[in-house]
Amino acid sequence: MKIKISTLLLLLITVSMNAQSIFGEWNNRNRKTGEIDSKVKIYEKEGLIYAKIIHIIDPKLRDEVCKKCKGSMKNKPVLGMNVLFKLKQTKENKWTGGYGLDPESGLYFNAYIKLINPDKLKIRAYAAIPLFGKTAYWDKVK
Repeated sequence: MKIKISTLLLLLITVSMNAQSIFGEWNNRNRKTGEIDSKVKIYEKEGLIYAKIIHIIDPKLRDEVCKKCKGSMKNKPVLGMNVLFKLKQTKENKWTGGYGLDPESGLYFNAYIKLINPDKLKIRAYAAIPLFGKTAYWDKVK
């Protein structure tokens, strides 16, 4: 009986941890229209969190390059481009200390992400302090 209860508890803990994961695919919405315009994949590399564009909804935009980006990102394809870099988990459900890239403007920004619930992720972009910035929400792809 003790083994069954232990196994059940371990299973519940594992399911709960997986339900709270930020890893996987998320829908990004256009800031102006609110429509889903791309899918982003969040992944871990060397203990840090990154996100890259894996699908662009509008077929006409799939071959776009980052014209406004500077340095090594200039004229690179937007599809497959990383948009969040080097975030570290600092609290339960919060990752900070990284930065992001907006392929539309070519600008880099400080960023943090917070898992609001298993299906909603808050992305905060800011220049100096989080108080003065912009927030986007990504929905988990189902």
